[in-house]
Amino acid sequence: MATVNVRRDIADPFYRYKMERLQSKIEGKGNGIKTVIVNLTSVGNSLDRPPAYVIKYFGFELGAQTNTNPADDRWIINGAHEAGKLQDYLDGFISKFVLCKKCKNPETVMEVKDGLIKLDCKACGQISQVDLRLKLSSFILKNQPKKGKKDKSTKKAERRARKAAGNAEEDDVSQNGGSPGDSASDHADENGDDYGIPAGSDDEITRQIDEGALDIDDVPEKEVEWATDFSADAVKSRAEVLPEDLKRAAINPANFTEDAEDGEGGSSVYDEFGKWILDTAAAKGGVDAVDSVEVYVKAKELGIETKHRTLTVLAQTIFDDKIVKQIDARAAMLKKMITSEKHEKSLLGGTERFVGKDKPELIPQVSAILIKYYQNDLVSEEVLKAWGSKASKKYVDIKISKQVRRSAEKFMEWLEEAESDEEEEEDDEDSE
Repeated sequence: MATVNVRRDIADPFYRYKMERLQSKIEGKGNGIKTVIVNLTSVGNSLDRPPAYVIKYFGFELGAQTNTNPADDRWIINGAHEAGKLQDYLDGFISKFVLCKKCKNPETVMEVKDGLIKLDCKACGQISQVDLRLKLSSFILKNQPKKGKKDKSTKKAERRARKAAGNAEEDDVSQNGGSPGDSASDHADENGDDYGIPAGSDDEITRQIDEGALDIDDVPEKEVEWATDFSADAVKSRAEVLPEDLKRAAINPANFTEDAEDGEGGSSVYDEFGKWILDTAAAKGGVDAVDSVEVYVKAKELGIETKHRTLTVLAQTIFDDKIVKQIDARAAMLKKMITSEKHEKSLLGGTERFVGKDKPELIPQVSAILIKYYQNDLVSEEVLKAWGSKASKKYVDIKISKQVRRSAEKFMEWLEEAESDEEEEEDDEDSE
């Protein structure tokens, strides 16, 4: 089956958002003539939208009757309509009901709440609203998208694909961290069908990161002055300003040797990275003022943007007492840097050390923190279950580790219930 880019104004063959080209056939004659779209379910799945919304949109645009709940997967529009014309109308549907209004990526989740239709972008974090004056908006409000199995399975598939790509490319990451020519622009018309956006990057934060990192490899050697003195006294002096959890690793000169397990650089690089974030936060008046793009560019400058231990440092330095509210804003950057289960475990380990040692008053909020990680696809269900099943002394004392996991029990129970509900839905559907 031929595929096209979800945004057809982008000619990049490596654009990662694809869908099948609409396939239709005309049946009947005279007043009984009709058009059957044979692959609408597949197209709807690619857009993460119910096919009923798409067929109803066509009906409104063409002034024709449609069936929105066929028993045999035959999606019908009265009248004869060419596939090419329907494909053009599909562009309009995508622009109004799929694309993020900010970064123009189709990685959005539709949510209906309080009489509003919202698009929650998992690429840049923007939450935008669909124009309620559109005819289809009234239909959507009366026929809300079903939550549950489809969304969950889609997320799992995306996580598996992301991990596979990360494991294959961790040691050979491209300069720009994305496909050439992927799209991201915040200058396009929010509601128009004509996107008018040049190919850029996969999402808004990627675009900003790439712009900030373009000249890193071209900086003359004499301008790079960080961490020039690695003597024990110099390292100890720098480490004095770090939190206790980072001091333990930084002060010991033995930690500066190559990591025999994964070949990563010694702790001095991570010490430098953590110190930079803390110093920047202090200078700007708090961690919320430290821009995520700047953090990524600094990690790239130090050569650790693909390393799993970087996530341990980030978990301890980019949050404060308001961590639960701050995770959403940091999710896009973290998601870009988490490319394997090892990265996910490092994020959990750094979080455990942060709340267990630096901010013990946050231990009661562990379940809320994990829910945010899970909802933003930062940590998979499998890794969370393994982490919650056994305390560890890798990041904190075993006693503290047990306290952290006891606080996570509500989340673990919720995770089990969500999985049970999903299995029951599948069993019910199989029995019908």
